[in-house]
Order: sequence, then C-alpha cells, then structure tokens
Amino acid sequence: MDILKRKQYLNRLATLKDSSDIKIITGIRRAGKSILLNSFMEYISKNFEKSNIIYLDLSLLKNEHLLNYRSLNDFVISHYVDGVSNYLFIDEVQLCSGFERVINSLHSERKFDIYLTGSNAFLMSSDLATLFTGRAIEIAMFPFSFSEFCEYFNYSEISTAFENYVDIGGMPGCYQYRSRTEQKNYLRGVFETVLMRDLLERHTIQNKLLLQRLGEFMLSNISNLTSFRTIANILSTQLQRVNHKTIGDYISYMVDAFLFYKTNRYDIQGKSYLATIEKYYLVDHGFRSAILGTKNMDYGRVYENIVAIELYRRGYEVYVGKLYQNEIDFVAIKNDEKVYIQVSDDISRPDTLSREISPLLKIKDGYPKMVIANTKHHKTLQEGIPIIDIAHWLLGKEEE
Repeated sequence: MDILKRKQYLNRLATLKDSSDIKIITGIRRAGKSILLNSFMEYISKNFEKSNIIYLDLSLLKNEHLLNYRSLNDFVISHYVDGVSNYLFIDEVQLCSGFERVINSLHSERKFDIYLTGSNAFLMSSDLATLFTGRAIEIAMFPFSFSEFCEYFNYSEISTAFENYVDIGGMPGCYQYRSRTEQKNYLRGVFETVLMRDLLERHTIQNKLLLQRLGEFMLSNISNLTSFRTIANILSTQLQRVNHKTIGDYISYMVDAFLFYKTNRYDIQGKSYLATIEKYYLVDHGFRSAILGTKNMDYGRVYENIVAIELYRRGYEVYVGKLYQNEIDFVAIKNDEKVYIQVSDDISRPDTLSREISPLLKIKDGYPKMVIANTKHHKTLQEGIPIIDIAHWLLGKEEE
C-alpha cells in the first residue's frame, strides 16, 4: 500500500516541535495515526542532525517487557542522550499499565519532546484533561479529505473522483483492496471494532444489541436533528423499553471514540447557542454505505455530512444555524471569520434553489454566505449568493 504524506498534520506537528506540551494524536481507529508518527520521525531525522529519537510501539511482542510503567520509565531514561534534542514517540501508549505516571514524570523533567498515540478505548477525547498534569495538545486526525483522496489515486477528472470518494470514503486502510466488496468488508470491520469492542472494553455496557441497533440508527440518520427521547421511542418498538438517558450515554461514548461529531445549534438572530437537539455527523461517510448499502442513498444528507467533516478538518467551530423557523445547515466560525452554508444535492429545479437561498437572504449581517451543491459547474451567483460545486469546494477551488 502506498503511503501519502499527510501534509496538514505534518505541518501542524512541525509547528509544535520542541514546545513543552505533550502532543497527542487522536482520531478514529485506522485513520493513519501510526503512519503519521513515522512520517514525522523521518522528517526530524532528515532535517535536524542533533536529534535523538526514541520510538516504541507497545503493541509489538518485543516490547512486552515495557508494559510495566517502571520498566517503561527506566527504558526511556536510559536512552536519553545529553547535548541533543530528545524526541519520545510512543504508539499504543495505553498498553502500559500506569502509562500516565510515566508521561507526567518525563514531562516534568523537561528532557523530552513527547508524542503519543493510543487506542480509542483508552485515549478518547474526554481523557486528555484528566490523564496528564502537563499541558496536552490534541492533534485531531481525520480520514482522508477529498483532496488527499485525489492526490493518493492521482485523479485528473474531478467528477469521477468525487463519485468514487462518495462511495468508499476516506479511510486509507480500505485502499489496499481492489474490489469494492473487500473495501466495504474492511470498513464494516473497522466500524464494528470501534462500536462493539472498543466501547465495550471501555464502558460497562449491558445491552450489546441496543448498542448495535443504535449504531445502525445513527448511520441512517446522519445530518438529521437528534432527540434522545425520539430515538428511545423508536428503538423501544424493536427492543425492550429503552431509556433516553441510556441513549444519551451510548451516543456520548460514540462521540468520545471519534465515530461521530456532535454539532450544536446556534440562534443566528439571538446570537446564542442552543443546548437542545443536536446533529451528529459520521467521521467518514464510507462507513454508512458499507454497512447500510446504497439502495436508498440520500445524497443530500451524505453531502452535508462530507461538508461538516471537512469544516471540522479545516479547524472551524461548526454549528447548525437557526433563524426564526428556518434552518441554516452550517454556521462555521474560526477566529473572526464566520460563514453561512447551505448544502444540497440537486438544485437544478427553481423551487429547490429558492428553498436553499431563501434562509440565507434573511440573514442581515455581512458575513459570507454560500450554497454548496453537486452542480458539476463553475461558481455562479444567484441573488448575490455564490453557488459552488461541492467537489471544487472540497479541493479549495471555489473560483474554478
């Protein structure tokens, strides 16, 4: 399998190099965290002569003797080299019982620049503030973007590339398989491992069938507003009575494991955040088609999911906009930048286009507004609102 240098993440790591923070690479299982570590170590080796790299993959049998925290600490200290910059990289750090004690001790000595990855069952997003006493910076890693997908497969024709990306998604591990059947078998395996092994390993979950059915429900309802009570009522018709609090707990576990991203609502008129009824976006849309199939594919919702994850990937805070009785798909905020976005599949019908544009025209502030759709055409303007092809937007080529 070919290796693509993940430039976005390598550049982020390069800017953080030699800072005093503990750098922790998080993300969905099989997104490429270990490969990123190796790429960054290669970058350091090639560009900085006075460097000592200590690398450990604790999942390897040869490192089994380091799964005790004192042994791990002694090993790292013994490999310290005076007079150079010392870099410590530990993959699958959670396999060492008491690893946080080692990391906190090493960090307090200020001798090592520390980089970690770990299994989703043990290094979830909610852990970072409690495990480490030093400042920990999270480098959130996502599956391949459409841009990376095109680069990896060397696509020159955008429409074909986008169709394939919509079908198989951005999980790089599935690219080693040539047939769609094997690619989707791989994706099903990854999703089920995170859902039915990582979460069960981490949490005391009694109702495995409920967890499985909830995972399927979440897949089929991406881009929909979500109420725990509504889900509980729906699943109660299939299973024994389901408590909405249990649904909320299980969904929060999925979010912590980076399977879904929770997106809150934002009242545009009142400029306030709304705490009730959120949307959940799947980390990679390829999981959905692999598990549920494509027979009744709702491309509008899949495109909305793709845009949501791309906005997160680009570092935006992402909200679902509410303006009176209208919904704006996304209010994306980064520093002083704000943009309002509507996402649609086919806007060739005048009534559909009007439905997408109308809520944007009601927003009275001066921030940018746009409609992203599968137009397969160059950017146009409709009542002053840019209409942008989704594939071009994903590639950062809005003007083409």
